[in-house]
Amino acid sequence: MHLSLHSKATKKYAYQGTAPKNINIRKSNLIAMIQSLITAVEKLKIKTKFTEWSDYYASTNYSASAFTSKKEIISGFITDIRPLRIWDLGANTGEFTQIAALSGAECIAFDFDPLAVDFNYKRIREQHLKNILPLVMDLTNPSPSIGWNSEERIGFKLRPLPDTVLALALIHHLAISNNLPFKKIAGFLHELGEHLIIEFIPKSDSQVKRLLLSRKDIFTDYTEEVFIKEFELFFNIKAKEKIIDSERMLFWLQRK
Repeated sequence: MHLSLHSKATKKYAYQGTAPKNINIRKSNLIAMIQSLITAVEKLKIKTKFTEWSDYYASTNYSASAFTSKKEIISGFITDIRPLRIWDLGANTGEFTQIAALSGAECIAFDFDPLAVDFNYKRIREQHLKNILPLVMDLTNPSPSIGWNSEERIGFKLRPLPDTVLALALIHHLAISNNLPFKKIAGFLHELGEHLIIEFIPKSDSQVKRLLLSRKDIFTDYTEEVFIKEFELFFNIKAKEKIIDSERMLFWLQRK
């Protein structure tokens, strides 16, 4: 009602050369109209469905012990780093952002899947968490500077940068799904933060096999050895730990 009638009235009087008749509206009616708009917006719901990543943790190959191990390793790295601001890239539904947030750091959880971000947002609201901000963003096509003179809303890399970056279960999507060499990924992450907590997922992992089902495996350099070689051009390895009951590795890297 509010949008459709306003649009029709605008079109009706746009080319008549005369303004529509002024109508005085009482304050109580204005308040009622605003309340009606608020109620309409609050009732808006996203259609419930699962996207490729919104139910990621329900379909992942992590065992309970591996999941616990991953949480403990990440928590230990963050305790040693003592970060002030964390960016979680590819945060999905924010499982590990919440682990990071326990440090008291300001956390931004980025993901390109709007349903995963919506799930994260709702959980943050329910738990009254104040230091996590979930945002929709495609890391391979990040938000640019836009608005008047490209200065109204600044781009992704021009915002206040973090001191710590999480890149968990992300490297295979960048390297295989988006054909990005490790060196390019390392250089990009090097520009963002002093510390990087990154997970390497080998080709033997079911999630990587899933990505390769529909394409030819041309990724001969996708190995842990090449990963370490390329990332060591930009970072020093502070710690490396294997996730229990998994072939995945977690690295704590510090910028050179």
